[in-house]
Amino acid sequence: MSLEAITSIAQTEAEAKNTIAQAEQKAKRLIAEAETAGKAAVEAALARADSELNELRRQAEEKAKSDAEKAAARLEKEKAALSARADERLEKAASIVVERIVKD
Repeated sequence: MSLEAITSIAQTEAEAKNTIAQAEQKAKRLIAEAETAGKAAVEAALARADSELNELRRQAEEKAKSDAEKAAARLEKEKAALSARADERLEKAASIVVERIVKD
């Protein structure tokens, strides 16, 4: 083999090693960028999920409060109605007792 061929082969091998090294560096850089982007995406998704969870929790608390207020109002009306009926019956019972005492 001539010196020129050996030099050409050596140069080609050096270029190949350089190309491989550059490709490895580029691959590492792309992997690092992808990992960074992936972490950012996960953090953004977690932040959105946390925000949505807080909003849903707030809505649920408002609904529960509203439902509790409605139930309290309804029960207060029922209580008043039952109390009125009880008072009515008490008056009737008192009248019956008085009638029986007077008749006897």
